[in-house]
Amino acid sequence: MKPTEMHVLLTGASGGIGHATAHQLAAAGARVIAVGRHPERLEQLLAGLPAAAAGAHLAVAADLGDGAARRALLTRMQGLDQPPNVLINMAGTNQLRLFDQQDPAMVTRIIDTNFTNTLLLTQALLPLLRLRPEALIINVGSIFGSIGFPGYVAYSSSKFALRGFSEALERELADTPIRVKYFAPRATRTALNSGAADALNAQLRTPVDSPDEVATALLHFISSSNTQRFLGWPEKLFVRINGLFPGLVSGSISKQLDTIKVYAKDPHQSEDLP
Repeated sequence: MKPTEMHVLLTGASGGIGHATAHQLAAAGARVIAVGRHPERLEQLLAGLPAAAAGAHLAVAADLGDGAARRALLTRMQGLDQPPNVLINMAGTNQLRLFDQQDPAMVTRIIDTNFTNTLLLTQALLPLLRLRPEALIINVGSIFGSIGFPGYVAYSSSKFALRGFSEALERELADTPIRVKYFAPRATRTALNSGAADALNAQLRTPVDSPDEVATALLHFISSSNTQRFLGWPEKLFVRINGLFPGLVSGSISKQLDTIKVYAKDPHQSEDLP
């Protein structure tokens, strides 16, 4: 599918990667429906998007964790002259925190935002996507959706689940016009990262991509025949090794564990770490 043929519903559009993706899609000729929780950010995004014609793009403020909001979004999409033929599930959140110190409410928020809400929105939109001659669903995961990493237990869990959802749905829809893909960035420089997360990445010398670099890779992936894409070297190699010899990756990460615990500790906890 060419960008000029795409009418893209993009969730998480007001975030760092979402913002960059919306701009690159629009610059390539796609029509963008930007969905997010922050109306002001969405309107600013919409005002800056290049468009071949006035009104080519649309901003929709919605809390995707709310069933009524999802239904309202579906109704609005059904009323468009050209309903979306591409769904990019990019909405997400994370927190660097030791699991036994993480607020249960935050665990729930991470799982719901990164996984449950994506499933339910995708399910709601499937009948609409089935009506298009060609349609595409892209779920944006993470390298940590293939490599469980200390300090990101809830986040890794949500992205592992998202990867499994993508694989199962792609196989279930194999006899339909809908294709399903999974896209996994590595560490990216966005506002979602706390100061502790940025400091840990620096301490571990973790390569960090810019949102524009991730968006560029995503656009190339959209046009490819591949169903999965993992960004970064050596990260994509570690994904393969972890799948075949997880003990090797565990041994490597264990050498970093003391450092990780320093940065992943809840600052409100006073006890010393081992």
